[in-house]
Amino acid sequence: MKKVKLGNLDCASCALKIEKTLEKMDELKDVKVNFSTLTLSFEQNTKDDILEKIEKEIQKVESDVYIEKEKKRVEKTFWQNLDKKALYIVLISIAMTFISYNYVENSVLQILIYLSAYLLVGWNVVTSAIRNLFSGKVFDENFLMTIATIGAFALSDFVEAISVMIFYQVGEMFQGVAVNRSRDNINSLIDIKPEFAFVKEGEKIVEKSPEDVKIGDTVLVKAGEKVPVDGVLISENCSFDTSAITGEFKPRSLKKDEEILSGFINVSKAVYIKASSEYQNSTIAKIVELIENASLKKANAEKFITKFATVYTPIVVALAVLLAFVPPLLIDGALFSDWIERALVLLVISCPCALLVSVPLSFFSAIGAVSKKGVLVKGANYIEKLTEIDSVVFDKTGTLTKGVFELTKIKAFDISEDELLKYAAHIESFSTHPIAKSIVKAYKGEINLKDVEENEEISGFGIKAKVLGKDILIGNRKLLNKFDIEINNEIKEESGLVYIAINSKFAGYIVISDIIKPEAKEFIEDLKELNISKTYMLSGDRKEVAQSVANSIGIDEVRYELLPQDKLKIYNEIKTNRAKTTAFVGDGINDAPTLANADIGFAMGGVGSDLAIRSADIIVLNDNLNSISDSIKIARKTKTILYQNIVFIMAIKIGFLFLGAGAVIGMKEAIFADVGVALLAIFNSMRILKDIKK
Repeated sequence: MKKVKLGNLDCASCALKIEKTLEKMDELKDVKVNFSTLTLSFEQNTKDDILEKIEKEIQKVESDVYIEKEKKRVEKTFWQNLDKKALYIVLISIAMTFISYNYVENSVLQILIYLSAYLLVGWNVVTSAIRNLFSGKVFDENFLMTIATIGAFALSDFVEAISVMIFYQVGEMFQGVAVNRSRDNINSLIDIKPEFAFVKEGEKIVEKSPEDVKIGDTVLVKAGEKVPVDGVLISENCSFDTSAITGEFKPRSLKKDEEILSGFINVSKAVYIKASSEYQNSTIAKIVELIENASLKKANAEKFITKFATVYTPIVVALAVLLAFVPPLLIDGALFSDWIERALVLLVISCPCALLVSVPLSFFSAIGAVSKKGVLVKGANYIEKLTEIDSVVFDKTGTLTKGVFELTKIKAFDISEDELLKYAAHIESFSTHPIAKSIVKAYKGEINLKDVEENEEISGFGIKAKVLGKDILIGNRKLLNKFDIEINNEIKEESGLVYIAINSKFAGYIVISDIIKPEAKEFIEDLKELNISKTYMLSGDRKEVAQSVANSIGIDEVRYELLPQDKLKIYNEIKTNRAKTTAFVGDGINDAPTLANADIGFAMGGVGSDLAIRSADIIVLNDNLNSISDSIKIARKTKTILYQNIVFIMAIKIGFLFLGAGAVIGMKEAIFADVGVALLAIFNSMRILKDIKK
């Protein structure tokens, strides 16, 4: 899918018109215009360069909108965002109106000055309305404003007509500033793409685009710069700010030969990395693509508002026509001029731009906010689903636990603990099993493989070996029972327990545990505070291990000794029995079938896995469980603000419609009901980003 940026697009309804116009082009398909990010995305049915043709079609709808050339995004100040040309025009129009009203006595000259002031401030509105009228596109804000102000001119309310255009343009200026400011706030959260890469070629360092870096290239990353592609650190230790990728603000220290992800920021010294991926397959590219595509999957609220706007405005226009002509025909003494003026007020109030702007901005703000927490959401529709979660099903290993085995306890009888661990480490050094690796890692002495004379694996039991001339047995309780070795009866069976016998005598045991994530218990408590009614854990481990983990962190219900296909079956059973949305949280690889079938699937730390990206709806980049509860909180805050905006906008508009029909308010108040309300709704939407930035 191709993407281009649009410039000078400040109207949500205009974005919708552009999208519908481009959908009619034979050369294009899957056309989407993202008003929040000013992005036009489409698929081409031809290999020809058609950007110029696309731009011409866009400008048939909105003459000022254009396709931007690639350029660096710069966050602008209020004054930079303000349309200075529009400001000067407004000031000149105000001056002309003031002079004509107070100092010009000749009526013909006065009308000419009024007309000049009106055309000066309202020219772009009037011409847009006429152009749209001839192309069959009516009922937009330009049409409504033009009809209303021409009607006021016809009723000799010259100052009123000019004032309406002035207020409208001032409102549009401030709305443009607010929209652009909101975009800057959102984009600053997700503007993580590296702009250049310094590649070592022989003895030279050459600056390239990240897209030109090849696998195996040596890349120099200076202090303060972003890592352009995924790679391996080939210099000594270095600290990196990983917040753009993981949401973690504490710098991470990486050692030589450790993996380093694109988007990390070097915060210590210049280092070299060896590229392990091309840019398009790097972590940062996947993240940028997911974020850019997220707002294309519209939430139900967005879809409803879009459909509502297409029906609402024509209905109000029809009511305005009826209001203008029916009462004067039915009510004695009623004047057409009075009722036409009331109808014109209705036309100004009816513009749905406030809804069309604030709703998508709310959802995109939420997508940007959760991304700063280290979470990627694939669509605005999943922001809605986050608010509907009633129960959560977890995988155990790699999700609630670290998925890394560690030696947590050692107990020796008639031998030192170091000696016991020495025999165990020598035997396990022949194995690649995670438990074996953890025993070897825990032993700090040297391992001489020549000291191991025999090494026989007994399937389902453990290992029999001869180390330094001694017969060693290491494995489960059944292994020692098999060789009639008596075990101390006071030893309680626990998860990860490994028994060791030396020369047919019980010598002690080692406990190997998959460490529970430190935040797991707090996270489960947080879910309960969020009124998540029930939590489940699915595990392939035996009952004792799974139950121990579940009890220690507060999981409500646990299923154990499951195969990967069993997890999907049991998840579906749980989902069937729950009335609301049931989420699944897994590690994104062996849990892929369940993630794909879940109401809403979270993949933990899965950005490096294409399978995780395809299967999950939400990807937790930093592998931190608390990011899930943070996302739910942000989604709920978004929903609250969204409904505040909808209720506020509709209440003001409906109230003002009645007031306008009753001649209680005039054109100036109608302008507030249009652009003023939109401005307030935009500022309210920006609250979603509050306290998210570091």
